Amino acid sequence: MATRIGIIGGSGLYEMDGLTDVREERVKTPFGEPSDAFIVGRLGDAELVFLPRHGRGHRLNPTEVPYRANIYGMKALDVGWIVSVSAVGSLREEIVPGHVVIVDQFIDRTRSRKSTFFEEGIVAHVAFGDPVCTTLHDYLVAAANEAGATVHESGTYVVMEGPAFSTRAESEMYRSWGAHVIGMTNLPEAKLAREAEISYATLALATDYDCWHPHHDDVTVNSVVAVINANVALARRVVKAVVPRIVAHEGPAPMSGALQHAIMTAPHAIPAARREALDLLVRKYLP
Repeated sequence: MATRIGIIGGSGLYEMDGLTDVREERVKTPFGEPSDAFIVGRLGDAELVFLPRHGRGHRLNPTEVPYRANIYGMKALDVGWIVSVSAVGSLREEIVPGHVVIVDQFIDRTRSRKSTFFEEGIVAHVAFGDPVCTTLHDYLVAAANEAGATVHESGTYVVMEGPAFSTRAESEMYRSWGAHVIGMTNLPEAKLAREAEISYATLALATDYDCWHPHHDDVTVNSVVAVINANVALARRVVKAVVPRIVAHEGPAPMSGALQHAIMTAPHAIPAARREALDLLVRKYLP
């Protein structure tokens, strides 16, 4: 089977040159319906599995995104790698709108989202000190440079609940923490990908200066959308450049064993219904 790479982001990402055999696939999950149908197409020696995070037409706010269903659906489609394409606000002067940040850390400020598959009778604690796959991170750095982006090779992403943008006081607080960008979507997405043993990394596209910058207007939907539209072509170029690097990777995706020592619950104590619901994730550890 061809290497399968998930691309989560805006609905226009799949409209790229060279993508063939494009089709839609719908996946039923124990966690409800994903954001939309998955769009599958071939690019070279890989199959790309696209999912519009907010649904086509941007129907779902950041809290409403069905993160568990989305990641479970990717797993069900044999995706081993996920590139998250995300619009973010810049918290640093040097990260100019239009620049790319290949995120390597997160600060979780969400509060209303399910962030684990493991509950209701089964407990697992995955390692999350390095919350993105470092291998995929490095592939994205190289791909973004090849695509001609202005690239920041690391950065901390504050994930806020939304849907309102930050207050000025919040924005200054996040800057004082040393954070680099802010957005609303990459958690619990990254945590769930780790639990699903999928290598995950973020291509963050700066759209604005949040509201902290004294010489720029406060962030508005119109200003964000204008930069997002300009960034779509860049994101497609980065995706096309990262695919051959992933395909050339020797062996399984680096996170393919993330659950090996994470499940704490004794097998006999796991309720049958939970065991059945999570079979896709745990079958190799709980035969």
